[in-house]
Amino acid sequence: MDHSNPAHLPSGVLFGAAYYAEYHRDERTELDLELMSDAGFTVIRVGESVWSTWEPRDGEFDLDWLQPVLDGAHARGIRVILGTPTYAVPPWLQTAYPEIAAERRTGERVPWGARQEVDYSHPAFLFHAERVIRAVVARYADHPAVIGYQLDNEPGMELFHNRGSFQRFVRRLKAQYGEVETLNREWGLTYWSHRLSDWSDLWTPDGNTLPQYDLAWRRYQADLTTEFIAWQAGIVREYAQPGQFVTTCIAYPRPALADEQLVEALDVTAGNPYYAMQDHLDATLDLDPVTPWTTSGVAAMLRQADRMYSSKQARFLVTETDAQSIGGSDFNLPPYPGQLKQAAFAFISRGASMIEYWHWHTLPYGTETYWGGVLPHSLEPGRVYRELAEVGADLQAIGTALDGYEPDADVAILWSNDSRFALEFFPPLATADGRPDRTSYQHIVDAFHRGVIDAGAQSRILHVSQALALGAEELAARFPVLVAPALYVASDADLDLLRDYAAAGGHLILGIRTGYGDEEARARVEVAPARLREAAGVRYEEFSNLRHDVPVSGSGSLAASDDAVARRWADGLIADGAETLARYDHPRFGDFPAVTTNGHGSGRITVVGTVPSPALAADLVRWAVPSPIAGELAELAPAGGRPVTIASGALPDGRRAWFVFNWGWEPQAVTLAASVTDPVTGDQLPTGTDVSLPAWSTRTFVGE
Repeated sequence: MDHSNPAHLPSGVLFGAAYYAEYHRDERTELDLELMSDAGFTVIRVGESVWSTWEPRDGEFDLDWLQPVLDGAHARGIRVILGTPTYAVPPWLQTAYPEIAAERRTGERVPWGARQEVDYSHPAFLFHAERVIRAVVARYADHPAVIGYQLDNEPGMELFHNRGSFQRFVRRLKAQYGEVETLNREWGLTYWSHRLSDWSDLWTPDGNTLPQYDLAWRRYQADLTTEFIAWQAGIVREYAQPGQFVTTCIAYPRPALADEQLVEALDVTAGNPYYAMQDHLDATLDLDPVTPWTTSGVAAMLRQADRMYSSKQARFLVTETDAQSIGGSDFNLPPYPGQLKQAAFAFISRGASMIEYWHWHTLPYGTETYWGGVLPHSLEPGRVYRELAEVGADLQAIGTALDGYEPDADVAILWSNDSRFALEFFPPLATADGRPDRTSYQHIVDAFHRGVIDAGAQSRILHVSQALALGAEELAARFPVLVAPALYVASDADLDLLRDYAAAGGHLILGIRTGYGDEEARARVEVAPARLREAAGVRYEEFSNLRHDVPVSGSGSLAASDDAVARRWADGLIADGAETLARYDHPRFGDFPAVTTNGHGSGRITVVGTVPSPALAADLVRWAVPSPIAGELAELAPAGGRPVTIASGALPDGRRAWFVFNWGWEPQAVTLAASVTDPVTGDQLPTGTDVSLPAWSTRTFVGE
């Protein structure tokens, strides 16, 4: 795995915004660019949203309008990322080829009037998309301001039920399984009389109720997204100049997306982390997310960053994130003073090498009229502009000091897109009103990820394929603690890797649903956790949803907090040699351990039979990681509401960079346990220095 700076990226942390001069009602390109330069902006993204401007009529191109933007940016040392405009289809193409509209159900086309309404596997769409891509990229590839290309925008939004897409799905199943009898056997189609006599018998996915079918369908849809972006990358690279990179911007919750596969054809990962601000970033509060695609809480925001790093296990670009309130006319939560800087450096601390805001100016019209930009509707620079200018000044002072930065990790957490797909279809958890919780997989992963953050530690998210590529020995050497939450879709090789990791000296922590399903999302016909029960010294036969929190008491070496509880699920664990670390305080569930641990080889396996509350998850991480890396800079108080977090990473010369945050209103302070330098001010701070942290503040240090 390459943890250095991604290929082709310039030194330093890029800083800027998406810029749409064409959205202004009056010409002000020079003024905008001058304001950007004054604020320390070093990059803008352009051109990805306006196919109908590039090609106002079929085959008629207008390519010169962007030239003044690129020229003006270059004159000020502002670099440019050029977008391919394929995610928003022009009306002339919609009317000429209505069959390119995506279908969310067979025969039911997505109405035009928004964006991303198109089936991008349709040949008619691909013909016209290729034509505009070639025209735009050929026109500007040799412009000295252009450092890279963004392909499309947040792909994977729809699952295409179009007839052509479905027929290609059937052909791929035939290529994978060969004979229809093989599919009958592997999917269990004897059930409810679903056996196929011929490939043409396969029903469309609209009414499907079988989890094996759905997993194959979701994998196929993710493949379509991967292939579409790889196809664009091939076209763009025909024109790209040496040193220019190719990427796309990823919205990680998209349903038709397997990010680790998507980025294989790209030079660098780029993503769009959106999060709720104000009290949602107060570490002393627990607030629910406002939308399905914005996170709430510090840990969840950091998880977004860790997911972006996970795609390539390398530094990444933030191509869009909050400048002001993002989410519509009824969602107005502009940041408290200091929160924008905190978020920027939080992303940088987890591996971001670019922070780019959506977007430069708040639009006076359109769907996103109330998606706030750096400038408000008045276009007069205000508080947000001034705060971001301070961030720009800090990044200019830091310069190239973070080149080659690799974020630290006390704990690795496995991620499985296949398990996400499967548990969205067959959720193990229920919502408060008793409905299936389609976010079960994310919820289970987040429970452990938050435990890492609340325990004062740091995480690295690893895809299962990446862990397999490392092998058990290297995995244990790099990541002494590995959490495998909800790894429901898992091959024998995946589960054997986990067992062998523990044997090699790693501490494996198993969450619920891990080791229960196989690679086809079939429940394994063996005692759970499959292939791990003997090594873990524990098994279970039954499991239950929990409609209410159940208190948990520690036993043995685990000290459980007073507010530690089990949530939403309980495996009926039966210890077969494992030590019980925690039990449920409940007349029935108290018959079962909540947490067990067992030595295996040179390591150990800990099994968590519930979704741990933040307190219980933090207790587990503190027990597994008694001395987190953050303690080398300053000792933090135990969990209990103190809103200070520390992030860190290694630099190529062996030093460490540190980022300290106060996520709350009350002033805080830390006492340094090491001598550091503040790269912004140049001040040297010796061991024992008390560093004050005002409300909503962040400090950056470099070790000596």
